[in-house]
Amino acid sequence: ARFWADRVHYSERHGQYMIHGVTGPNEYENNVNNNFYTNWMAKWVLQYALENYDDIADDQKARLNVSADELEKWQDIVAKMYLPEADITLKGKDYHIFEQHDTFLDKDLTPIADMPQDIRPINQNWSWDRILRSPYIKQSDTLHAMFYFPDAFTEEEKRQNFEFYEPLTVHESSLSPSVHAILAADLEMSDKAVEMYERAARLDLDNYNNDTEDGLHITAMTGSWLAIVQGFAGMRVRDGQLHLKPFLPKKWDKYSFRLVFRGHVLEVSVDQTGANVQLISGDPLTINLSGEEVTLSKSDK
Repeated sequence: ARFWADRVHYSERHGQYMIHGVTGPNEYENNVNNNFYTNWMAKWVLQYALENYDDIADDQKARLNVSADELEKWQDIVAKMYLPEADITLKGKDYHIFEQHDTFLDKDLTPIADMPQDIRPINQNWSWDRILRSPYIKQSDTLHAMFYFPDAFTEEEKRQNFEFYEPLTVHESSLSPSVHAILAADLEMSDKAVEMYERAARLDLDNYNNDTEDGLHITAMTGSWLAIVQGFAGMRVRDGQLHLKPFLPKKWDKYSFRLVFRGHVLEVSVDQTGANVQLISGDPLTINLSGEEVTLSKSDK
């Protein structure tokens, strides 16, 4: 919190706090101003510190020595943090989005699908200068806040931003497809979720980014697992409770996985008849399965 309070500056003209000269999650842009993800996360960190400061032990408070003036400053930054948003029309469709950073919408917003296929991957065909000037996104940026904090945004906010930014995303990072698969699944865009899962799972097998010779992408492998568990199975933790909202992709017969949740080993199986969750080890556990509370015990089948 102290770092972000020092990193922001106050714009007298706008009456808001801003963060200039950063690189957000998108590695195809650097030294930008007011990256939405960065500003949003800075605000969250400060808010988290404010909400939890009173709960820490007295000896920790003495060691941290946070002054009343500091707490007041943090609160002011939270209340006045600039989070860029804008209305934009792209290919005849109107969007209200969170702008990736100042001036992003001034770029030539030609969707990547409308560009020649032989320019990809752009990091092997374009100069760095041209990449920086382009609207093309290597991996989730604005959308990454919605990946980390899906319940902090409305469904319409997530949908508008996904439908705007994904067509501008080249997925030339092994980190990218799985995050988009999870977001698409959250929005019940099952075909897109499967498309992104398959890109993550087959990234090296099909050499999508023409770089398998450099080594295997471990992030894509773990991302494939996340795409199933957080995406297709809808795993979330809300107020300390495990939530699952599974669906089965159209062309699939079944998927299953195990996970450990706070000392409990669970096996989740999803097929054409529905979802089954079995407690393999641990004390009885109540979970939320597709909107209903279910208590599991080791005797359950």
